Amino acid sequence: MLVSGAGAAALAPGAVGALLGLAAGVGTVLVLAAHRARRVTLDQRLAPYLRAQRRSSGLLGEAGSGGGRGADLLVARGAGGTLQRLLAPVVADAAALVARVGRPGDELARRLVRAGGHRGVEEFRAEQVVHGAVGLAGGLAAALVLGVLRGGSPLALALLAVLAGAAGVLLPDVRLTAHVRRREARILLELPTVAELLALAVGAGEGAAGALDRVVRTTHGPLAAELGAVLAEARTGTPLTVALDRLARRTGVPALARFAEAVSVAVDRGTPLGDVLRAQAQDVREEGRRALMEAGGRKEVQMMVPVVFLLLPVTVLFAVFPSAVVLQVGL
Repeated sequence: MLVSGAGAAALAPGAVGALLGLAAGVGTVLVLAAHRARRVTLDQRLAPYLRAQRRSSGLLGEAGSGGGRGADLLVARGAGGTLQRLLAPVVADAAALVARVGRPGDELARRLVRAGGHRGVEEFRAEQVVHGAVGLAGGLAAALVLGVLRGGSPLALALLAVLAGAAGVLLPDVRLTAHVRRREARILLELPTVAELLALAVGAGEGAAGALDRVVRTTHGPLAAELGAVLAEARTGTPLTVALDRLARRTGVPALARFAEAVSVAVDRGTPLGDVLRAQAQDVREEGRRALMEAGGRKEVQMMVPVVFLLLPVTVLFAVFPSAVVLQVGL
């Protein structure tokens, strides 16, 4: 390789050796992972003989599904499907490693439910693996560029690549936490209005299930989705009180948990539901007002930081500087 000028000086032998060693180590890890992924276990060998056989023709399912299963089969037979089948064992092993060092599966499942329940734990782990791979690739590229241009310690370059991969793995978890907080904040804002709408529907003669149905059909948002899930459980045969208790257990908003428990107790004991709903709406508004006052108090303390450390020193400087200049001239 021909290198001229500053590039030749920057390309130190130690840096070249470190980069070659890093590339060799990454290649060895990938080869070992691929070899482990290709090994067929006893369960995989016995699975085709123990799997339940289909009673109907697979062609009928493909023809009837139109763009469903037939399209999936076409994708699976193409290049994308082949790549997916090749990478699936590696992604599964990496997801298992992330699961061991990351959050427990039960806690992650609860957080996904609080976020809306649109993804499963396995899908989230796969997303973490993909982000980690992208971060590791970006870290390796940055380490190679820094090593070629400026040199540096091989340990520091390797640490940069590892930190980039770890940041990629943590990014979906951080985004999930932010999404959960935004969703629960919206639920807390919608709760008083939805409670009053339920109270109006109950006061007009609707029952608890009928009031929920009317509010779910006329409102939109995360709280309407949660109440829709409660109503769906009630329609499948689950008692409304049990569905409300499940809502209280799975939610991360204490006000919504108290609301669900109060409605469940009122329905179970025959307490006037309208009064309970209005009282819950008033309690939620009072809690929001207290939270706003507490946030204002915290912001007031934070606002003192620039005043004390920036404005006050500048004011003192403006007051002292003329006197200092006069004294200096007099001397």
